[in-house]
Amino acid sequence: MSFKALIVSLPLVWRCATALPAGPGFWPNGTSSDTSDVQIAAAYGLIDTYDGSNWLSKFDVQAIADPTHGFVEYVNAQQAQQLGLLKTQGNQVYMGVDTTSVLNPNGPGRKSVRLQSKAAYNRALIIADFAHVPGSNCGSWPAFWMVGPNWPNQGELDIYEGVHLNTYNQITLHSSPGCTPSVGPGGETGRRVANADCGAGGGYDGCGVMSNSPTSYGTAFNANGGGVYASLWTSSGIKVWYFASRDVPGNIRSGNPDPNSWGTPVANFAGCDFNAKFRDMSIVFDITFCGDWAGKVWGSTTCSQINPSCNAYVASQPQSFADSYWLVNSIKVYNV
Repeated sequence: MSFKALIVSLPLVWRCATALPAGPGFWPNGTSSDTSDVQIAAAYGLIDTYDGSNWLSKFDVQAIADPTHGFVEYVNAQQAQQLGLLKTQGNQVYMGVDTTSVLNPNGPGRKSVRLQSKAAYNRALIIADFAHVPGSNCGSWPAFWMVGPNWPNQGELDIYEGVHLNTYNQITLHSSPGCTPSVGPGGETGRRVANADCGAGGGYDGCGVMSNSPTSYGTAFNANGGGVYASLWTSSGIKVWYFASRDVPGNIRSGNPDPNSWGTPVANFAGCDFNAKFRDMSIVFDITFCGDWAGKVWGSTTCSQINPSCNAYVASQPQSFADSYWLVNSIKVYNV
């Protein structure tokens, strides 16, 4: 896939912003997604578990140029492990960034990791259990998301994403033009932001839902004890729930998830041809800095009072990113 420049015609307003895509997926040599691990089973049958026992064998570490033009240097798997940016802690997985180097703001950027699952999925229930997510820090733009190989024609679902000092998560769909989701039956607790059409701006703008929970993202999420994001992707819609750790339903903990018992989701997208617009999506983690979203809105945040340049701030403040890391208990993928 080519990484042509993302076109942004207008400055984006922080927090209620059009969420730029976390970035097209990276498919080496034009290859398609690997679906060899996907098995057909009963409703909500477990397909895959990702945890400290198998993480490095089930993800590709992508030492690529950032498709979203961030001030970041994604390192390869060997470098990531040597630098301590990717490691297991017991059965948990740590993915972080360089927190010691003072950099040239015109240089390659802060070292970080970007991982994409080798397996891809078509309609699934994805349950991600986080002990810690990247903190709410000026300049940072972390994301946990899914993407198809032919972006935007095979779609993108940003499950967890935000920038700078935000504590409210934003869930966003990116697609080819013509997917204009309604709110599905039962409603949603979040509020719609940005565009009605998930294909707006050629897919770059997307259609989003901002969580109404002030502990759904970043530092506040961590202070609240971590938690779970559960995403149900079916032919008729995409729903995303957030649960603080103490509120995670027992049927998730027991490995017998029942979304019908979880109450109103944060986001409830319906009324689009989800089979056509979202296909063969893999799981991606990354932490970038500045770039096409965080960089564009820098001037509208209090962060710009510290330094007028996002890149310069990130370059000069390594200690500010000590909590810019993921600590993942597990990701479980169930068929639907």
